[in-house]
Amino acid sequence: MEAMVRKYQQKLRKVRDEMDRWNELQSRLLRQFRNASLIIERLPVLQESKNYHRLACISGIREDVVVNQMESLETILFSMKMTIQEFHGVVLSLEKILRDGRQLVKGGSMVPTVEQMELKVGIKPSLADCLERLTVLHEMHHSEYLLKSSVVAVVPTLVFKPSGGDLGALHQLLVDQPNIPREEVEFIFGVIFAED
Repeated sequence: MEAMVRKYQQKLRKVRDEMDRWNELQSRLLRQFRNASLIIERLPVLQESKNYHRLACISGIREDVVVNQMESLETILFSMKMTIQEFHGVVLSLEKILRDGRQLVKGGSMVPTVEQMELKVGIKPSLADCLERLTVLHEMHHSEYLLKSSVVAVVPTLVFKPSGGDLGALHQLLVDQPNIPREEVEFIFGVIFAED
């Protein structure tokens, strides 16, 4: 049974790597969202001729500036979609770790009994605890991925009807994202992350 718990520890160390990757993606997505928001907020100002004062004498300046900003926004929106795909990759990886963890219990040479599933080895959690915690982590990240996908899908619709309030609310959804803070993940796993 202790050998099986050790195998779980190896799987859960992979989860820790995925958490690091998730945090990096979160920082990247927030930067991309802020950049997109800045462009969306300034587009109405850039489209008004009166805001160009002395530069208005340059032929086509307003159109060139707006086109340039739209191209930058398009690049950022594409990058955001790529980041969302990477979030999905993390979710798929967590799903595979969970599936492998379940298979480890079912497909081993010795299928553990309910008592063995609940048995704790020293201070380490039981196999049942490990499976439950893997399930919770997968569900949390899957839900966050769906939320992020929805937020990113809405951003292009704000280009033609920009609203600082809408952008602020979407930004707050992304900032508050860590409904999965690292401390909580480590708490969920407790001593599993401790090295032997």
